[in-house]
This record gives sequence, structure tokens and C-alpha cells, in this order.
Amino acid sequence: MGTDGARALLERAATLTLQTGNLLNWGCLRKKCPATPSEEVRDCIQKTLTEWSSKIGPNLNQEIVEVLECSVAQAIEKINPEERDELKVSAKLFLVGSNSSPIRDAVDLACSALGVTQLDSVIIAPPPVEDGTILSLEYLQPYWQELENLVQNRKIVAIGTSDLDKTLLEQLYLWAQVKPSSNQVNLASCCVMPPDLTAFAKEFDIQLLTHNDPKELLCEASFQEVLQESIQNTKAHEWIPLWLLRYSVIVKSRGIIKSKGYIIQAKRNVS
Repeated sequence: MGTDGARALLERAATLTLQTGNLLNWGCLRKKCPATPSEEVRDCIQKTLTEWSSKIGPNLNQEIVEVLECSVAQAIEKINPEERDELKVSAKLFLVGSNSSPIRDAVDLACSALGVTQLDSVIIAPPPVEDGTILSLEYLQPYWQELENLVQNRKIVAIGTSDLDKTLLEQLYLWAQVKPSSNQVNLASCCVMPPDLTAFAKEFDIQLLTHNDPKELLCEASFQEVLQESIQNTKAHEWIPLWLLRYSVIVKSRGIIKSKGYIIQAKRNVS
């Protein structure tokens, strides 16, 4: 049945939540080193969809499920509560659409997937601005306010930003109630940390981190393409990704990664 059952479920659902589980449990991914973060995401989505769809039995395709959960059971790995204090749980959230409301859903799902009540840090990568538009404080504010609410509700300990220059980071810092604890800088666009950014971050105790993520880690077209490749003849064009969250669980004392994975949510847009 497999693919037919998965296709039938997708055609009835309104929301798709895909969880890769701990990628370190995936032998096939361990052997292969993706060249870019985007390729890693595509590989993970494809392997999760393929494995999930192969397990769909004929009796399941009659169910109407509003929110369809797609995961590989053997890869899911929750944190042992006795080990929680020894671990740091970090996440980077990539928003695809210009809407701040999914932030809470993403954090809640990450906590649920990992079996924790709180994430230690979340870095936000806002949706790419339109061509010719400059990223501004006004654009960032609704996303940051949503993160601040989650800090106040003790769902997140610390929040950070991505790809802000010194001017915008300073504007955000002065305006925000909960100050940014970190700012990621893409070394592909700047080989050396800008001196003004470094000086400001040092003065206000903001950690500067590096990353190599593209502006769009998962665009709409790429998601639809990998969905079509994984489950043939499905109406992939109806599915729009809302957000992508990448998490990592690090052993504090040793600095090694214990767990890493992705959670993706998409909605079906039927016009």
C-alpha cells in the first residue's frame, strides 16, 4: 500500500508536521556528508517521507486527519529527565512565510519532540525580505515580541538573532525588553567579523556566532519538489512550508552533539 496510503492521507489533511528525529540515529545519513545545509534538509525530508509512507497500511488511508504527523519512530529520541541539566538544547527557527504566529507552535513542537519543558536558546532567522527592501527594526519587531512572550512564559531561556549588522542589532537591543544574547554572522558574506559589530557585541555581552546557512534554507519550490519525489503523483503544489526548526542537543561538559534534527510544518493551500 505504502505510497497510495500516504498520498490519500496527504490529500485529506490540512497541516503536515514532519519530524526527522535524531539524525545521528540514521546510519544512511551518517555515511553521507551533504555539501550544503540545504542539501541536508532535502535529504532528511525525503528519507523521512519515504520511510513514513512505506509504513502506511491500507486501513489507515480511510482516516481523515486534520494534522498529519510524519516521522520515523526509530529515530525519535527524547531526553532523559535525569540528564537534562547536563545538556544544552538549542534551536534555530527559519520562518518561510511573513507571519510571526507559528513561532509558538514551532517551540511547543520542539519541546514535545525532545521531551523537555524549555529550550535553552532559540535563534530566529526571519523570512527573507522582498528584493529591494531593507531589513528593518519594524520588520523584526513582531517576531521578536513573540519570542519575548515565550521567554516570559519560560519556554525559552535565551533568544538570539541572525545576520544583523551593527546598526540593526543596536536598534533591536535598545528597543527590546528581552535583549538578544547572540547574533549569527554568515561567513560566506563576510570573512572577518566587522569591527563595529564586534565592539558593540563585546560592550553589551552579545555572543557573535558564525553560520553557513543560505538566506532560504527551504523555499516553497524546493519543499514541493522533494514532496513530489518522495510520494509520487501527490498534489505537492498544494503544500506550502510555514517554518523549519533545526535543533541540537549538546553535552555541556564535553561539547559534543548528542542529538540533531529538523521539524518542519507545512499547510495545504487549496484554492
